[in-house]
Amino acid sequence: MADSDPTTQSNYKQIFTKNIELEWVLDFDRKVISGSATHTLEVKDPSTNEVIFDTADLDIDHAEINGQTVEHSLGKQHEVMGVALHILLPSGLRANDTISVKILYKTTEKSTALQWLEKEQTQGKKFPYLFSQCQPIYARTLVPIQDTPSVKVTYSARVSSVLPVLLSAIRISPPSDGPAHDGKEIGKDSVTYTYEQPVPIPSYLIAIAAGNVVYRGFSTPDGKQWKCGVWAEPESIDDAYYEFSEDTVKFMIAEEKLVIPYRFGVYDLLVLPPSFPYGGMENACLSFLTPTLLTGDRSLVDVVVHELTHSWFGNGVTHANASHFWLNEGWTTYIERILQQDLNTPAHRDFSFIIGYRALKDALKLYEDKPKYQRLVIPFEKGEDPDEAYSSIPYEKGANFLYYLEKQLGGLDVFLPYVKEYVSTYIGKSITTEQWKDHLYNYYRTHDGQEQVDALDKVDWKAWLHGEGLTLPIEPIFDTSLATSAYELAARWDASRASEVSSLPFKDTDLRDFNANQIIVFLERLPTYKPLPHTHIEYLGQLYKVDTTSNAEIRQRFWDLALREPSSLAAKHYSGKAVDWVVGRDGTGVIKGRMKFCRTTFRAVYKVNKELAWERFLEAKDSFHPIAKKLIEKDLGLV
Repeated sequence: MADSDPTTQSNYKQIFTKNIELEWVLDFDRKVISGSATHTLEVKDPSTNEVIFDTADLDIDHAEINGQTVEHSLGKQHEVMGVALHILLPSGLRANDTISVKILYKTTEKSTALQWLEKEQTQGKKFPYLFSQCQPIYARTLVPIQDTPSVKVTYSARVSSVLPVLLSAIRISPPSDGPAHDGKEIGKDSVTYTYEQPVPIPSYLIAIAAGNVVYRGFSTPDGKQWKCGVWAEPESIDDAYYEFSEDTVKFMIAEEKLVIPYRFGVYDLLVLPPSFPYGGMENACLSFLTPTLLTGDRSLVDVVVHELTHSWFGNGVTHANASHFWLNEGWTTYIERILQQDLNTPAHRDFSFIIGYRALKDALKLYEDKPKYQRLVIPFEKGEDPDEAYSSIPYEKGANFLYYLEKQLGGLDVFLPYVKEYVSTYIGKSITTEQWKDHLYNYYRTHDGQEQVDALDKVDWKAWLHGEGLTLPIEPIFDTSLATSAYELAARWDASRASEVSSLPFKDTDLRDFNANQIIVFLERLPTYKPLPHTHIEYLGQLYKVDTTSNAEIRQRFWDLALREPSSLAAKHYSGKAVDWVVGRDGTGVIKGRMKFCRTTFRAVYKVNKELAWERFLEAKDSFHPIAKKLIEKDLGLV
């Protein structure tokens, strides 16, 4: 296996899990999952006399081998890694032997992976809801497990619940396209849902959601062995189907042509309640999505392209541990943008890089005082929290690095055949950056000869993989044709700063021919100039209605503009509006739990009015997902 994972206490190099059988009962009143996890393990080192699992905030009852209770012990609590669960093994085990270990346990209210929502926090407001988020290291708060991406497991599950259950696996029964909850009364009758995940996946992709959700399938082309569809609460299923039905299957077909066939059998989408902390999560067979994507104009379906692409880069070829996270996200972002080119034009691909570049620059600036988090390969210490380093850097710096390599090697015609070989070689495996680099060199040494090897030798590998600072080793040059109109409008606003608002020449039709991404680029371009007077910012917000738009990506960019200078009149004017938007005090009653929005806004408001940021967060903190809550508390200096 690869180098040691700094975030696990398990002894996965001596003995590792191959399959897990889960038996769960969901209790929405007590907010507990109880049951068992049965691990089928393979011995690598016959000298080991125990198996060690990662746990955190779990109530362990007992462990069994062959139906007999065996001795177990719990280690000391570690703030990040949790508690190691030690289970004694029988003597006489040999290399490659398998053994079955069953652990009976239940979750607790502190389980970070789980958010239990009251019915009032859902769209329908009739039934409670549960969903999990196990990335990066929170599977251990859902199940005792070797919680490292270096170990990939298959799993099966039987889950009893009074509400419909979804898992990151293929549903066996009841059928997805049958009556909801097998025709039983939702919220009252218990139904046992069975699932099977035959493709080995890392622990962070084990996922569960349960609530009043319904399914609507997309049409599957002839000859395809997979199927697609969308899940959502009944109140939003029409919107979700409209948003994603046109493009998801098209993306699947294009991705298979670009890489290799899809191997997970099912690709469904689940639109979650608004406290979900990410834009999307690539759980196997079932991508979780934020409801902020439901704009009604399909302008944010890029997130679906990203999560789908993880089926090959991340779920298929997986980073060995958190230090190599960029292999998941950098590759996924890079390939996602190639799809933009295939489905649209090369200019659309570069336009996506332009949009992402602003987020990259902001993230690099954010970690000026922790420069090792500016690296692609992060040297985490044992027990260091990988969430501390979570940002756009692995996504954008990684994608820019691959884009640079593509150019160095001669363009897509030369690079895409390598991509197919890369995925074909490592699909189902977990690798490090060095393994990827060695494979890259070996491929071009074998297939293209010395010219490409010489090109690779000219790459400043140390600067790209281990470099720190606010700039990239090579600043990219992109096709800006789709951004030109946005840049020109921003320049006109910059030139107008000395004029009275009453004499400004702008019209509400200025953005008529802009798509959502061009509006985003316009708003991101403005902060590259000297700050506008607060009167201009207020007029811009009202004229273009970007201060009230339902498109959260656009609204966030306006808050970024307005709150840019903490001491400005604009920042003082908009700080309350921005933070009220995040916590749902803007009249919507809807938490903006996606960390891209809530963390960014809270950090900005904190610089303007510390007390206001604290007050609004403390009022609403229990409505945020535990991961978001933990990180916002750190952002606001509350821990």
